[in-house]
Amino acid sequence: MSITPYLRIARFDHWFKNAFMLPGVILALYDYPDLWSGFLLIKVVLALIAAGCVASSNYILNEVLDAPRDALHPVKRHRPVPSGQIRLKWAYFGWAVFALAGLGLAWTLGLKFFLAGLALWIMGCVYNIPPIRTKDKPYLDVLSESVNNPLRLLMGWYAVRVDVLPPVSLLAAYWMVGAFFMAVKRFGEYRRIGNPDIAARYRASFGYYDEEKLLVSITYYAVAFGLFFGIFLLRYRVELLLSIPFIAGFVGWYIHLGFLKDSPAQYPEKLYKQAGFMLYSLFCVTILIALLFIDVPIIGEWFQPTIRTQ
Repeated sequence: MSITPYLRIARFDHWFKNAFMLPGVILALYDYPDLWSGFLLIKVVLALIAAGCVASSNYILNEVLDAPRDALHPVKRHRPVPSGQIRLKWAYFGWAVFALAGLGLAWTLGLKFFLAGLALWIMGCVYNIPPIRTKDKPYLDVLSESVNNPLRLLMGWYAVRVDVLPPVSLLAAYWMVGAFFMAVKRFGEYRRIGNPDIAARYRASFGYYDEEKLLVSITYYAVAFGLFFGIFLLRYRVELLLSIPFIAGFVGWYIHLGFLKDSPAQYPEKLYKQAGFMLYSLFCVTILIALLFIDVPIIGEWFQPTIRTQ
């Protein structure tokens, strides 16, 4: 008996997704700079660990309940559970331990942070556990998984101990961009399997999806993200409109990754191997952060409303 398979199903390599909390931290400090303190960095680190433990609890549950279907996947059949390297009672024990550790730590960071972390854990249960198991429902599979994005944003925001809700338009944009990422992942998986019957046995929602429906959904999520993000930019920081051409390039590049053979979009934790894409992503993040602090007054003049209301 080795501990390695049990560590693998906790998917510590997926903890990078908690980086989606950091924009919440940055925006909170941008709006409330007085909240900055030397102790804040410790709180943010603790918040990232709490979110990681909650996520690992969800990943373990996902691995256990998906094992019969993962056995039909050309790559996932080698995971610890479908390949028989795991005793289920210890897997469930790990699921509970990570949940208690993450939520216990979340409690020390404030009630609102705890509630956001609890919602993240509950969504993992809704996504994985029958009879609800939204993972098997077309479109709900993407939307219920990607709601973790705005929940992580809330955790970053509340880690700074801000009491008010962040802009709803930004939360909606975060949700839609997460749905976009997930839909591209589904598209890559569907193309990778290459057989509709096998795909449907592997993932129930693939019994409904085909390439056209997935591409249409990708387009919808990308457009919805752009609209909600545009509302946020116009209302809160018009200079950020200068980032739109670069963000559009990011969206187009990510769709391109979905078309690659054995698409890297199937494995977001391995996207770091796409050096060009990662450098461009870092460039986009740098542009966004810079535009938070660089004033460009002429942008406000250009985007003044021209239709007057009485």
